[in-house]
Amino acid sequence: MSRQSVGIGSQQLTASNRREIERFIEACWLEKGVSDNTLDAYRRDLITFAVFLADDALLAVVAAQIEAFMASRAEQGVSARSVARALSCLRSFYRYQLRQGAIVDDPVATIEAPKLGKPLPKTLSEADVDALLAAPDAGDALGLRDKAMLELLYGSGLRVTELVSVQMSMVNFSAGALKVVGKGGKERLLPIGQEALYWLERFCREARLGFFSGEAGEVVFPSSRGRQMTRQTFWHRIKRYALEAGIQKSLSPHTLRHAFATHLLNHGADLRVLQLLLGHSDLSTTQIYTHVAKARLQSLHDQHHPRG
Repeated sequence: MSRQSVGIGSQQLTASNRREIERFIEACWLEKGVSDNTLDAYRRDLITFAVFLADDALLAVVAAQIEAFMASRAEQGVSARSVARALSCLRSFYRYQLRQGAIVDDPVATIEAPKLGKPLPKTLSEADVDALLAAPDAGDALGLRDKAMLELLYGSGLRVTELVSVQMSMVNFSAGALKVVGKGGKERLLPIGQEALYWLERFCREARLGFFSGEAGEVVFPSSRGRQMTRQTFWHRIKRYALEAGIQKSLSPHTLRHAFATHLLNHGADLRVLQLLLGHSDLSTTQIYTHVAKARLQSLHDQHHPRG
């Protein structure tokens, strides 16, 4: 469970508000099994709201106070998406309190979330991806590790957290398959492309054991200290290779995952197959990529529609 400090502003909380926040975080961890990142986001949003309330109790809040909080966040220049996320957190918090019998009425029940347009995911062209994957020096142990990681990330559409968490027991080299534990502990089985499999096998054969000072651990891609790499460390390395490759676009931790999805669609992949590969529970989440893969969709329309 996330045990990080409640952070800046926590000293301004009343003891009762701090207690209710931590009780809710504990319940989310126990009942839902949500990730540490989500728990930390919940905690930050609740602390921000509690600081806004000053001495008022979280369990005595009315809808007008929540609306005032949302308005103040918007006036401070906070994005509509962040405001909507905070409202979603408050909705979960007060629904929990309602189930526990701590409140009689849900103060969020009548409040609508701000309207959001779906942002198009940042992606890379196939030429950009080729340049990025060619950037690591495979003649060096670190470079070979990073090359294998980038190939697997792009070849299988993994989340960065999933990539750095891969264990040797999850890889079936003979079948060219990888078992991944995604969000909410959901498992999915992914194919490993020939190129990614080649570099993964080569790294494991030639360089992996050299990262451990003693007995080899289970993590497939160890850090230079022989431990599981953090996603932040790996992302710093991706940005370094992007600079070396001359990629001018702004990258995010999901850029190669988005490129994987977009390029598959551009080459004719089925949307529901892509949903399974990405581990999306809802097809609507996957459908955003149809807005990115416009070239392929236009080509299919021109080819198959009688008036295309």
